[in-house]
Amino acid sequence: MAEAVPGPESQDKSLKSRSSQETDRTPDKNKSDGSEPVSQETATPPSDVVELCRETFQKTAEYLQGELDGTIEDYKLLESMNKITMNKYAEMKQIALSVSGALNELNNKYNQLQPYLEQIDQIEESVAALEQVAYNLDQYSKKLENKFKALERR
Repeated sequence: MAEAVPGPESQDKSLKSRSSQETDRTPDKNKSDGSEPVSQETATPPSDVVELCRETFQKTAEYLQGELDGTIEDYKLLESMNKITMNKYAEMKQIALSVSGALNELNNKYNQLQPYLEQIDQIEESVAALEQVAYNLDQYSKKLENKFKALERR
């Protein structure tokens, strides 16, 4: 007949029973077995270890405080830089608004002067035409003068 292989449940039960048996075998320090009761005393570490631990915690706290102070200073610097940048942009906005206002004013003045500028252009064209007529008249008068002189000589 084949033996049954124990499953995981039976193995867990056997482990639990073994561990409970072992704990029953270990002597309890608080039990009195007819001898003097044994007090459960915690071992105090040596004073130099305690002092070193305190010093370590103190130095760690100082280090962390220094890191936090550095981070706080970084954030204060960023805040200051942001405020300065914000003020600069506000100034630039005012300058841009004043330039925009001046440009609008110049455009309005140009639009008001536009009819006069057109008149000036027309006058300039008329003067140029008049100059050409005067030049042609001068040329014609020189030719007439030369013909008159030629007729007088005959």
